[in-house]
Amino acid sequence: MARAPRSGPYICGIDAALDVVSGKWKGLILWELEARGVLRFAELRRGLPGVSEKMLTQHLREMEADGLVHRQVYAEVPPRVEYSLTEHGRTLNQALGPLGAWGTERIRREGSEKVVVDEAAQV
Repeated sequence: MARAPRSGPYICGIDAALDVVSGKWKGLILWELEARGVLRFAELRRGLPGVSEKMLTQHLREMEADGLVHRQVYAEVPPRVEYSLTEHGRTLNQALGPLGAWGTERIRREGSEKVVVDEAAQV
């Protein structure tokens, strides 16, 4: 079940889409899960240098509520939790592909050396 919009009713489709991907890490979480498949929390965190445990947990919970990420809990000792993309999450990743291409072009145009772009990994 999707969560309610954070700021009242949506004005348009862009508003609804940005509500779901708002936050610095959500797009990167989608990309990491698409690129690497099913991941445990620590594996996902290692793939996102700079993300705090609190922020990753918060974003994963929101993305699960939005139907983008599936959280699988295994009844083992110690407990094991794995995260993967849902089909809905995969379609969002496909929609974000052109935005990523636009961002890559912007990096090239500005000559930014702060960002390492892995073109082979782009969705």
